[in-house]
Amino acid sequence: MEPPKMNPVVEPLSWMLGTWLSDPPGAGTFPTLQPFQYLEEVHISHVGQPMLNFSFNSFHPDTRKPMHRECGFIRLKPDTNKVAFVSAQNTGVVEVEEGEVNGQELCIASHSIARISFAKEPHVEQITRKFRLNSEGKLEQTVSMATTTQPLTQHLHVTYKKVTL
Repeated sequence: MEPPKMNPVVEPLSWMLGTWLSDPPGAGTFPTLQPFQYLEEVHISHVGQPMLNFSFNSFHPDTRKPMHRECGFIRLKPDTNKVAFVSAQNTGVVEVEEGEVNGQELCIASHSIARISFAKEPHVEQITRKFRLNSEGKLEQTVSMATTTQPLTQHLHVTYKKVTL
């Protein structure tokens, strides 16, 4: 079976496509948490539709036990640089983030966040993310979040090395 042709609507995000592995491990921090490290595998693909599919799977760096997981879609508004990032997470949080892609940088912020009725507190109230392809061809992601008890603060930073197209 021949791979699907990329929909031209998502061409501005083609720099994100592939399988990426954290290199070095990602770093997490937040005022209510001890600093931590994690490994992460990212798959960003397309099936010919006007969106990208993604999955983020993080693991403990020593035990390799699964940690945070999320999956979803990245959509572009045709003929603009407006982007929507739709994500479902294993924590019971579902979010829509919106923003813009400019060159090889994508900046998005939460538009709406929903959660299961028994989600752990404090609840996430705001998320921002920045993805960028750096000069070494590595993908970087920085995530900031606000909760019911903490203002918007950087939470995660990770650099990924591309392992497959």
